[in-house]
This record gives sequence, C-alpha cells and structure tokens, in this order.
Amino acid sequence: MQQAVRTIKARVGLNVCSLILLSATLAGVAFAQESSQTSEGDHETIKTLLQRVAQLEAEIQELKASQGKPAPPVQSEAAPSPAVTTPPANENETVDVHQAMEQPALKFHGLQFRGFADVGWHASDLKGATNSFALGQLDLFMTSQLSQKLNVLGELVFESDESNAFGVDLERFLLQYAASDYFKLGIGRYHTAIGYYNTAYHHGTWLQTAVGRPFIFLFEDGGGILPIHNVGLTATGAIPSGGLGLHYVVEVGNGRTSHSSSAEAVQNVVDENNGKAVNLALFARPALLPGLQTGFSVYRDNLTPIGLPNISETISDGYVVYTKAPWELLNEGILIRHAINGSGLSFNSPAFYTQISRQFGVLRPYFRYQYLNISGREPIFGNVSRQNGPSLGLRYDFAESAAFKVQYDRSARRNLPPFNELQLQVAFTF
Repeated sequence: MQQAVRTIKARVGLNVCSLILLSATLAGVAFAQESSQTSEGDHETIKTLLQRVAQLEAEIQELKASQGKPAPPVQSEAAPSPAVTTPPANENETVDVHQAMEQPALKFHGLQFRGFADVGWHASDLKGATNSFALGQLDLFMTSQLSQKLNVLGELVFESDESNAFGVDLERFLLQYAASDYFKLGIGRYHTAIGYYNTAYHHGTWLQTAVGRPFIFLFEDGGGILPIHNVGLTATGAIPSGGLGLHYVVEVGNGRTSHSSSAEAVQNVVDENNGKAVNLALFARPALLPGLQTGFSVYRDNLTPIGLPNISETISDGYVVYTKAPWELLNEGILIRHAINGSGLSFNSPAFYTQISRQFGVLRPYFRYQYLNISGREPIFGNVSRQNGPSLGLRYDFAESAAFKVQYDRSARRNLPPFNELQLQVAFTF
C-alpha cells in the first residue's frame, strides 16, 4: 500500500514539473506575441502546448483522486494452495473435513469439478473365480454456488459391471438451501443418512482407508442390502446443545424398489407405492473429545413385493467412531427388521463392522472385522445368508493425491466353505 502511494506521488510530482515547464514556455510565447508579429507556426505550437497542459491537468486530478483508494490486494506466497492434500483417516475428522475433501478444484463458468478414480487387481480361491485387473469407478463430483445460500451438488459415476460393459449413474444430485447452521434443506437424490459410513464416505475410494466399503454398506448395484441412495427431501442442522455438538437429519423419500430384485433399486421417477420412506438420525460431536462422533438412526418404509403381503421395514443403526490423527476407530451396528403385515411374522437381521487403523508417516495399516447374518426364510434377502470374517490391509500414500492399497480378506459363509481374496488398488484424485 505504501509503495503504491509513493508511486502515485512521484507521478504527480513529475506531471506538476511538466506543467510548470509548459506554463513557462507559454508565458515566453505570449511575451513574444506582444513584442512582434506571431507566425502561423507559432499559433500551431501554442495550440499544441495548450492541449498538453489540459491533458496534464486531467492526469494530475485523476492521480490525486486515486491516492485515497486502497491498493489492490497482493496474494501472499504463503497462502494455502487449492491443490488436494493427503486426507486424514476420514473426512469427518472435524465438522467440515468431508466437505473440504470434496471441494472441487477445477472451475468452469461457475461449475466446479473434482475427480476420483481407481484401478485394481484381485484374486480369489472361490470356485469359478479368476484373477483380473479391474477399472474402478470414475467419479466426477460437481458443485455450483447459485447464491449466498443456494447451491447445486452433483456426482456422476462411470463404471463397468461383471459383463464388462460400461454404464453411467447419477449417484447424487441435490439442490441445497442453507438457511442457517440450524436448518439446511436439500431436494433431489442423496446418500441416505443411515448410520455413519454412508455419509462419511461417498464414491471416491481415495477418501476411505480400505480398498472397499464394509459389505453391509455396499452400493445397491454391487449387492448391497441397504437403501444407500434415496430420492426426496433431506434436512439437517445443528441443535443448540453447547459442548455436546448435537446434529439432526430428517429425510423423506421414495425408498427402495421391492417389486423385483432385477429392477433398478433406486426409485428415481416412479414410486411403486404411495408410502414414503422416512429416516431420522441424531449424532453428537462433543467439544471435549475432538474426533469423537456417536449417533443413531432409524429408517422406516413399506415394501410391496410381488406375490407377498406388504412388508414393514425398519433399519436401526448405532455407531461410535473416533477419527483424530493418527488414529481411526470405526464401530457400527445395524439391525434390519422385516415384518410381514397381517401374519405376525418378523425377521431380524443383525450386522456390524469394526475397523481400526493408525497412521505412520505415509503408511496406514488397518484391520477390519465384519459380520452379517440373514435368515434363509427372510422374504427380501433370504439368498444373502450369513457372511463374516476379517480383513487386513495397508494403505501407502505415495503422492499427495494418490494411494496404493493392498488388502487380504477371509470370508466364512453358512453351509459353504470359506474363501480368501487378495486385492490391490491404486486410488487417486484429480
């Protein structure tokens, strides 16, 4: 700022000197006019000098006026770079870490982009399985700020299936209105706030520690048993609670498809019945224990499978997680209850996972154990049966935007032999 003022003063002084010299010249010319006849050339010279005086006076006024204005800001070399940094154990390490991880880096006419992708290799001793390289998801995450309180969020995923054919899915698409910290409303397609994992980790595998999601939180098109996505309304916000850090989530949407297992799981346009799925969640982030989050959710829907009576669905979830560097401790349990209306029959399916990891520089070893038990008589997911087992892995962040992961899994199944699997993955963001 001081340098800019000194520059302006110097320019003002220089122009004042020029003006004085021109004034002296004009005075000399005027004196010559009084003592003798002025030539035509002298008239032209006087006219030119007068124009120059007027120009200099205008410049002086402009420079003087600009002295009162602040100098334009200069960006410090120490200012934070928008480049992606290596993520913490997960993006909920603080209240807004997940949003920071998804902050798009490329801007195009108000639309901001960030990309996530992964490529891997897997092998298994499961009968009939082959080892192969595999393209993971190519995830394009987009946001656009429409006004101070209104924004749009979109997530477009390109992925291949077991038939080696590529497909495109609009995984999330939300118009969001943030009235205050206590009330934020979204409309569109979102990740259902069932428990912790589904809202902490989205489609970019680079964001999560392990190679894949716990099998109870697999996406619907990957064999998942939960309504991971929903279309409707979602509201969230803080609850005035002092140091408890309470937050709420309320969601109303179409729910999942139940007519046929081969139909699209997410009801994007047409709901197969007039009932709506409702999800209520409450969680706390106590100020005295940074990194700790605990909460629960209850999801209710009415399913109408073909050939069966209507089924009431209740999904309850509770969790305790701690994600403060260098530690990551995730513990989450779920109970899926399907009650056949009018029959008195109900089926309870428990599931849980626990995961622990610790950062050592660029290395993060991790361990996960998961369990899912569904009765063979269960009307919706009877073919899933029981599955449980440990996973052991290592994540190596070899660049600030790329990580290599290796993971070993052993899975036990009801009335079937166990199997082992080895997975390698390179996950990155751009």
